[in-house]
Amino acid sequence: MATTNKPLVLVLGGTGHTGRSIVDALLKSGNFSIAVLVRPTSVTKPAAEELKASGVEIRVGSLTDDYEKLKQVLQGVQILISTVDGRVVRDQREIFRAAKEVGVQRVIPCDWATPGARGVRFLTDIKLDIHDYIKELGLGYTIIDVGWWSQLFLPLPLRSTVAQHLKEMSWTVYGSGEAKNLLTNVHHIGTWVARIIADPRTLNKYVIIWEDERTQKDAFEIGARASGDGDALIAKRIQVSEEDLKKEIAEGAAEYAKDPTNFGAALKFMGGQYMTSMHFLQENTLENAKRLGYLDARELYPDIPAQSLEEFAEEFYSLPEPGITRVRE
Repeated sequence: MATTNKPLVLVLGGTGHTGRSIVDALLKSGNFSIAVLVRPTSVTKPAAEELKASGVEIRVGSLTDDYEKLKQVLQGVQILISTVDGRVVRDQREIFRAAKEVGVQRVIPCDWATPGARGVRFLTDIKLDIHDYIKELGLGYTIIDVGWWSQLFLPLPLRSTVAQHLKEMSWTVYGSGEAKNLLTNVHHIGTWVARIIADPRTLNKYVIIWEDERTQKDAFEIGARASGDGDALIAKRIQVSEEDLKKEIAEGAAEYAKDPTNFGAALKFMGGQYMTSMHFLQENTLENAKRLGYLDARELYPDIPAQSLEEFAEEFYSLPEPGITRVRE
């Protein structure tokens, strides 16, 4: 249970990539008491057992619980961090309403994506609606976005054993491949978050976490060297034009409209919109983030090491299976 001298942080989605990075970093900091909301069907799963063994309090519930149950789940919580699956982002409203009533001091809604303006990405527009709702409630908040995962930016090596379509996704280059993109190692996100949520300067602000800013052209050159595949990897590049991408998004949108549970359709539709934002509209840059009003995490916390793409590549290509992050759990 929470101690009296440490703020209690409740994490939603604490077993996912982003959520676990945050939980691990909060534990390492020693500055917080930590609870994770776990669905009843997942309480006995290994991920939940690991969290419990590490000293995390397990609270049982879900976003779809009734309002009174959500208030119970939030008892004693000072900071609420949401890292839920993108498919349930809309469902955050009730828990934020409950958070306001029970006195949660700061909420971090589920963003954790590249920066961008309204009207480009379907999922981003939903997130922006959630921001507006939080502000209407009068809740203290911090919006945290991150550079595109470095794990998804480098091309997979030829030896990768993941499905062919996942390898081809990693080998796809959009347009000229020369658009700059902010990048972040997903496993480092929590280190920055532990500082951000304890910082009064970030209350009611937007913050961008990033470690490097590079192009897809850079990624293939670095990948060719670090993987040892050389020109053979560069030869795997699949060029996609803006027109090709627009067609894919339209097809995905039509399929998604017929069946919103179709993951492949959602990936074509929403994933395609992300690629448009990043590679053709060039929204995922530090310049654009600052234009949108984000604080720069690297300026706020210059003592936290930022990993270059070259440094990350050495780690990435030394893994037994670098493509594991791309495999849907």
